[in-house]
Amino acid sequence: MDIPLSGETLARLAGQHDENFEAIEARFPVSLNIVDGVVRVGGPDLEPVKIVSHLIRELASVAEKGFEIAPADLRFAMDTLAEGHELNLNALYSEIICTTARGKPIRAKTHGQREYIKAIRQNDILFATGPAGTGKTYLAVCEAVSMLKANKISRIILVRPAVEAGESLGYLPGDLREKVEPYVRPLYDAFFELLSPEKFARYTEKNIIEIAPLAYMRGRTLNESFIILDEAQNTTSMQMKMFLTRLGNGSKAVVTGDITQVDLPGKAVSGLKSVREILQSIKGIGFIDLSYADVVRHEIVQKIVLAYERYGAKFKNENPN
Repeated sequence: MDIPLSGETLARLAGQHDENFEAIEARFPVSLNIVDGVVRVGGPDLEPVKIVSHLIRELASVAEKGFEIAPADLRFAMDTLAEGHELNLNALYSEIICTTARGKPIRAKTHGQREYIKAIRQNDILFATGPAGTGKTYLAVCEAVSMLKANKISRIILVRPAVEAGESLGYLPGDLREKVEPYVRPLYDAFFELLSPEKFARYTEKNIIEIAPLAYMRGRTLNESFIILDEAQNTTSMQMKMFLTRLGNGSKAVVTGDITQVDLPGKAVSGLKSVREILQSIKGIGFIDLSYADVVRHEIVQKIVLAYERYGAKFKNENPN
């Protein structure tokens, strides 16, 4: 099948050194040849040729609008088609969540991420679980920054349980910010990209952006705030209840975590594991589960996550008790 494309569209679609075309040929039993601006899809079987032709047309429709097709974007598209799902990349690329300090648009890269952003906007409190690399924390920060720029909130509050220090930070040197910084460094990285380090520093000095360990939330009421509780799998049930009851008027909370990576000492039960059963019937509280299909880091991360999921399922079957 022949697919004519403009030179610029073809360059965005092919990727650096034609890496995207090589990835397609490695995934599907087809051959791709470019002749005079036409991509020719060939192969011994008609069905994969049809699938890849549809894939290239979908990618081209996005590339025509000026978007570069990254390897992670291509991987998601191929996975979607291989699993028999409908592929609609224009819906993903059409909505910009926010822009970085350098003007780069940030958007959802998978349908799961798109549903995640939608769920944040529709709920007062949202619980998001999923493996590393699915964008749980980063996209929550993006939405928080977007709401701050639109004056929908007056501040952003970042909270993490300091499990390694047993919630006792007093013995660490420095002021509170310096004590907490090792635990919230991943959140810093997101803000540096979205606001620039200088603007982030000004916002923290003015308490427009506040960073605090979970233990310091007791007794507070947080109004007109976007509150992110990260690594929530390392909270106990009592800590989770304490955090959720801090929510004040005009505020929104996003609670993120990976229930497969609990670091609580002893036999303590994660508050993130039990919260769905307790709160799922309350209007305004939502739950969303991201999966390995939503991993947008290096391709190897997706494979690692899937391998651990398979191993966990095998271990559970072999040791039911």
